[in-house]
Amino acid sequence: MIMQTIKASVVKFVKDEDGLTIVEYAVAGGLITLAVAAGFTSLGTAITGQLTRLATCVGSTRVCS
Repeated sequence: MIMQTIKASVVKFVKDEDGLTIVEYAVAGGLITLAVAAGFTSLGTAITGQLTRLATCVGSTRVCS
């Protein structure tokens, strides 16, 4: 009787698709996180370049464009 209960539990676990849904959401969340991190990194690099250019222009006597 115990083997039948174990077998039924294993079959139920294999057929259960709720775990698959959770994994799909985790993968999608990870991809979104990567995209956001890449976007912020790129934005930070661009802002750093602009601030450096601005500091150079403010500190120099030549006309910057």
